[in-house]
Amino acid sequence: MPHPNRLRSLLLLLSLLPWLAAPYGHCTDIQLPDIGDSTGTLLTPIQERELGEMFLRQLRSQATIDNDPETSDYIQAIGQKLAANSDKPDQPFNFFVVMDPNINAFAGPGGQIGVNSGLITMADQESELASVLAHEIAHVTQRHLYQSVEASQRLSIPTVAAMLGAILLGTQSPQAGQAALIALQAGSLQFQINFTRDNEQEADSMGMQTLSRSEFDPRAMPSFFEKLQQSSRYAGRDVPEFLRTHPVTVSRIAESRARSESFSYKQYPDTFAFQIIRAKLRAQMGGDPNEAAQYFKALLKQGTEQQQDVARYGLALVQLNQSKTAEAIETLGKLARKYPNQSHFLNALAQAHVTAGRYNEALGLYDQALTRFPGSRALTMEASQTQLLAGKAERARKLLTDYLRHNQATPQINQMLAQAYTKLGSEAEGHRFMAEYYYQTGQTRPAIMQLKLARQTAKNNFYLSTMIEQRLSELLAEERARREER
Repeated sequence: MPHPNRLRSLLLLLSLLPWLAAPYGHCTDIQLPDIGDSTGTLLTPIQERELGEMFLRQLRSQATIDNDPETSDYIQAIGQKLAANSDKPDQPFNFFVVMDPNINAFAGPGGQIGVNSGLITMADQESELASVLAHEIAHVTQRHLYQSVEASQRLSIPTVAAMLGAILLGTQSPQAGQAALIALQAGSLQFQINFTRDNEQEADSMGMQTLSRSEFDPRAMPSFFEKLQQSSRYAGRDVPEFLRTHPVTVSRIAESRARSESFSYKQYPDTFAFQIIRAKLRAQMGGDPNEAAQYFKALLKQGTEQQQDVARYGLALVQLNQSKTAEAIETLGKLARKYPNQSHFLNALAQAHVTAGRYNEALGLYDQALTRFPGSRALTMEASQTQLLAGKAERARKLLTDYLRHNQATPQINQMLAQAYTKLGSEAEGHRFMAEYYYQTGQTRPAIMQLKLARQTAKNNFYLSTMIEQRLSELLAEERARREER
């Protein structure tokens, strides 16, 4: 088992991985230190989970993770379906969407797999998205991430700290961050995180098997890679990030296409949820709302009736951004009535009423929705947020507390509970849940401050004070360890 200081070094180092590859054209022949052998004997499952949690917290502090519960639920559902049919179905995974128009997906430690919103909107078929996720799942199950950072020398603690500083600086000033990394390279630091050709071939092969077992089209993998290659043919150095860390060559496409032909051909229709989430992301990704509206209007004349209805949904979301609330409510009302078993349309209708300030109408719709779709995380979170806006803090607290009896807390749930308890006059609980929100989003020092405030206001509650003291001790110990590493 690694020394605790060694494990903390790994946590710091692995939190940098998405950014170490980012400055394209700089620091290209770099090799990261040995963080564990590829057989998995150095790190225990618990330590790998800690690495993954640290990785995700760091990512939340530096990138925009999509907090939309419907999008999160969708990507988790498709990801877990694939993971259950992988070669290691017991391997834990967490899937999430990064709100970024660039085309990318990546596998982090502890089974953390992220996919950019730009990749999802580019996928024309659900099997294309599934092929990327299956490929990343294979990188995790085959421990390619750990193999890719094996080297003969370990980085010193000061060097790890310098790398962390350079990357964090790069999130504020890309030029300064790149300059810092170049300076490190000039000091003889070398690291490399790109997957090898053998890694990619293995991930392609195993990913196709996972696709087939999961009822997705294995042929979607080579076709999507070919699409990526063609789209970047004239991009010069500005190629998709996915192609930088997962090089796609003509021979690799040919090999994967030949491999896919060994699977029997059949039709693989897209799910309704894929079409809806892709439209939602396109409507949310910013840019000119008029262009987005024209995009969806063009789709109203194409495809099946269901595809046209999805375009109407996307157009309604854009109309909400354009303050055309009445038009959006009319469209979403028709869709909710036409598809009573589809929660997305009912949720969007309720949100449209929230936008119009009609909280009672929205809460009435959420009562209907939660009766029809009990246990829905998306509806629970949206209903709770609406209750807070409507001044119904106790109802929000009860709904969220009941949900957490069988589900894990997310940063957004902790934040809403903090708001609910604060409005109800329970300051200590408000500070305690706000601390968890800050911690989950990679902000340990503000979390410690919130716990200290909670301790001050919980003096007369022995049970609550004990919980706060224990949690505060854990976070203070983590901060001390971080300072020692520097």
